[in-house]
Amino acid sequence: MTRLFIAEKPSLGRAIAAALPNPQKKGDGYIQCGNGDVVTWCIGHLLEQVEPDAYDERYKKWNLNDLPIVPNQWQLRPRKSASKQLTAVKKLLKTATNIVNAGDPDREGQLLVDEVIDYCKVPKAKKDAAQRLLISDLNLPAVKKALNSMRMNQEFIPLSVSALARSRADWLYGMNMSRAYTLLGQKAGYQGVLSVGRVQTPVLGLVVRRDEEIENFVAKDYYTLHALIPYQDSQAAFDIRAKWKPSEACQPWQDEEGRVLNKKLVENVASRIQGQPAKVTKSEHKSTKQNAPLPYSLSALQIDAAKRFNMSAQQVLDVCQALYEKHKLITYPRSDNRYLPKDHFYQANDVLSAIKNNSKEHARAVDGADSSRKSKAWNDSKVDAHHAIIPTPKKISSVLSGFEEKIYGLIARQYLMQFYPAAVYAEAMLEFDIQGGCFIAKGKRLQQPGWRVLLGNAADEQEDGVDAVPPLEVGTELICREGVIAEKKTEPPRHFTEATLLQAMTGISRFVEDKSLKKILRETDGIGTEATRAGILDTLFKRKLLNRQGKSVMSTSAGRGLIHALPDESTYPDMTAHWEFQLQGMAERTQSYTPFMAELNHRLEQLMQQVKSGPVPDSLKNLPKVERPAFKKRRFSKGKKAPSKTKSRG
Repeated sequence: MTRLFIAEKPSLGRAIAAALPNPQKKGDGYIQCGNGDVVTWCIGHLLEQVEPDAYDERYKKWNLNDLPIVPNQWQLRPRKSASKQLTAVKKLLKTATNIVNAGDPDREGQLLVDEVIDYCKVPKAKKDAAQRLLISDLNLPAVKKALNSMRMNQEFIPLSVSALARSRADWLYGMNMSRAYTLLGQKAGYQGVLSVGRVQTPVLGLVVRRDEEIENFVAKDYYTLHALIPYQDSQAAFDIRAKWKPSEACQPWQDEEGRVLNKKLVENVASRIQGQPAKVTKSEHKSTKQNAPLPYSLSALQIDAAKRFNMSAQQVLDVCQALYEKHKLITYPRSDNRYLPKDHFYQANDVLSAIKNNSKEHARAVDGADSSRKSKAWNDSKVDAHHAIIPTPKKISSVLSGFEEKIYGLIARQYLMQFYPAAVYAEAMLEFDIQGGCFIAKGKRLQQPGWRVLLGNAADEQEDGVDAVPPLEVGTELICREGVIAEKKTEPPRHFTEATLLQAMTGISRFVEDKSLKKILRETDGIGTEATRAGILDTLFKRKLLNRQGKSVMSTSAGRGLIHALPDESTYPDMTAHWEFQLQGMAERTQSYTPFMAELNHRLEQLMQQVKSGPVPDSLKNLPKVERPAFKKRRFSKGKKAPSKTKSRG
């Protein structure tokens, strides 16, 4: 009985073969194992969506009257660079008794292998009996363990359906909208490509709106007021500084942030409280604990690496792939999860030993770790196909590059934090009533650094003032000596950086007004996926819709013109929220593929009709006239599936 394992990449295929019986015999695109099992692999996507002109020759020429282009029968074709490997897989499928899908543990990895099985017309009975192998660590013990806990592939078919719907919907929306607005741009004299995507365009919209908010910003004066309340105990005499909290009656003189814009109002309150009794109406003194942050997901890692090392999202992903595939020092990197299975806890000593060996920077921190301490990160109910990115138990056998060392260090440090105690803060708060006005004094100080010692200098950061907020009882009455007014100016928001833009993509719900959509976006972890966010930003830079100015990410004139030409629904994340809700529903069997696609096709028909019947938007008429870049058409067809999932565009 022959089992055929179909891995996503050669590196994973070799790791599976190493866990199966020897001797091994290497063939052309596969490995034969001692027990008769055969391991083969894809090279990323072996198949890709065909070009529009494969459905009809006339689609080679971009023409508004042909839009929307909607295939009646979807077609895939072998990628040119992968046709030889596809032939090898097809041949092996014919002779295999049992099939094992060993795609990466996410919805894209599921589809990548399933679509090859379908394309090769595997008989239904054999397809129904296929198994699923989920591997997130390429080291031998982890692979052997995964081989002993395989599940039925049919359990994961909803993941395939979800990935298929996303792929086809992105092709339909991106290809039709990109052609439509590029053609509108050409009518206005602009010869560049104006690409539109379900995820990339709302991200571009965020940057455009931020840039314009900064440009149109007008600074305003605002005022703060602190009451100085003298206090003396047996050890010292000092002023308690209590900040005025304006009442609802002051709202007409406040901005949306609650800042007081009227100086006379503040001066009036200051004069009223001078020399007046200050009565304590609320008193809190307590210790609070701050637990260690969870281990990294890919986005969380990319954000920290951008802040600390000024690395782009794509650089971080590329380094992670090398640490995972080449060095086998970290677990599966394209994870959106920050939790770990409970059984991973029992590998803690081995992982800590590997960190001590692999990272000089953290060797001493390993000695301070308590491997019996179990943080909230270990939680089976929060883990499904993949878990947080952590170091593996492997000890280094090759020299790491500078960036590899830095990223491994971040991942190792985040894992080490799970074995350190909570940071403990002393917090104090006093609320005073002075002449009917509310004044609040707050203080906070780090008492026990706990896991924060791993942050180096950051662990020394403290919020001063806890000692200046004495433990007074409610009802205590002191005297306010005076009110001190500070005159300040409002400041514009900052330009996005790659780190803050990634944060915005993962926390996109705060940019949405609709409460139900906010909930959807929080539950689906924002827009885009861990694997595609880096590629989406890369696309916007390459197509000159965004550019970098130092660390700042800013919109170009073409990016702005496109955003102002598009309907609002294309430039805000709301539509993506609807899509993600339905795609997640497909994965969970609560939504269906057909209604989702039917609704999209109907909306595309409406959008194309609006483009055809309306005038060229004014925002496109002012774009710089540039020579049309010599792009290959395949770069703008949304259906193209590239060698690895990082190339998938939103």
